[in-house]
Amino acid sequence: MINEILKKRADELESYVIELRREFHRHPEVASKEEWTSARLKEEIEKCGLTYEMVSTTGMIATLDTGREGVHLALRADIDALPVPENANNLKGCKVSVSEIEGFSHACGHDAHMAMMIGAMKMLTEMKEELNGVVHFCFEEGEESGTGKLGMLEALSRRRVDTVWAIHVYSALQAGKISVDAGPRMAGAAGVDVTVKGKGGHGSRPDLSISPIFAASCILNNLSSAWVNQIDANETVTLGIANIHSGTDVSNVIPETARFRGSLRFFNMKEGAKAVDIVKEISESTARMHHCTVEFSDLMKILVGPVINDAHYSELAAAALNDILPEGTVSSCPKWYASESYSMYLERYPGVFAFLGIRNEELGSGAEHHNEKFDVDDSVLKLGVLSTAKYAVSLLMK
Repeated sequence: MINEILKKRADELESYVIELRREFHRHPEVASKEEWTSARLKEEIEKCGLTYEMVSTTGMIATLDTGREGVHLALRADIDALPVPENANNLKGCKVSVSEIEGFSHACGHDAHMAMMIGAMKMLTEMKEELNGVVHFCFEEGEESGTGKLGMLEALSRRRVDTVWAIHVYSALQAGKISVDAGPRMAGAAGVDVTVKGKGGHGSRPDLSISPIFAASCILNNLSSAWVNQIDANETVTLGIANIHSGTDVSNVIPETARFRGSLRFFNMKEGAKAVDIVKEISESTARMHHCTVEFSDLMKILVGPVINDAHYSELAAAALNDILPEGTVSSCPKWYASESYSMYLERYPGVFAFLGIRNEELGSGAEHHNEKFDVDDSVLKLGVLSTAKYAVSLLMK
């Protein structure tokens, strides 16, 4: 009976959730500047008759309290967009919804996360009398920049939270599939930001200068061999150098500094910390050989840990979803090497981070996240809403 009620209501809300996603998509706002987005979310929360608390700048927590003892569940959705100009086409053709704010777009799917959360919030609020416990609907600002996570976690620390749940759309997973696998799901991240300091001078007499360019290039070469010989062969740590900058367009001036930046990704915290130390040690020792010095920015540290799903709650989620979804919908999925602030939630509370597939070759929604052609297959939003509501109900009705 409950399954039929949930499926019927998800069907009824589908067009509403799709239009809401497209509305959010047309109005992207970057980290901690989500003013229109925040106001729009408050409208929907107030329609549900829920109280809410503003968190950080534009984030918020809406609370559904049944007044009865039970599980206290926190559901999380991120709300920020990216400074990525959008292409009006996806991998196949024209998108159904395109950013109206030049230079910015929802190129990661947070518009879908908000819309699905609101759909689930409506369903659970309507079922309040059938449920026990408390649900906190957490809308986190600034996930991409990390500016909203600490405020949200502080706000949650003042509440009782037994377990957490979130969904992320995933372009590598086929549309119509959802994964709630246990264990590591997304990578931890550490920053790489190294400035090599030498001595500038005239290009005609490099012997009178100390070139930071040669030193920086040797550091990068030495790092590549260190990764082969010093990183545990049983672990994965990626070294992604994204840029190197030095000098100007002038060809006869040796610059004072050279700077390179990037990131490390890992699934084991100990090996991630070791990798940061390797970067620092190689940078310092190689620079010394060239009579240079190095400086590390505050980003040269572990910024966020890996996303690790709790085995118990992953098992509960799989059982709940298999009970209501067609056979084969719940699917295993390889780990994702991107990083997520949700890892910090899972460090504090046991829970699940689900991947919702959006790859649809016919529609053209398969571009990488943070890509100008990234697109969401709107047909999967109902699956996300139904999965969130079913998982919540499976806990709240016990």
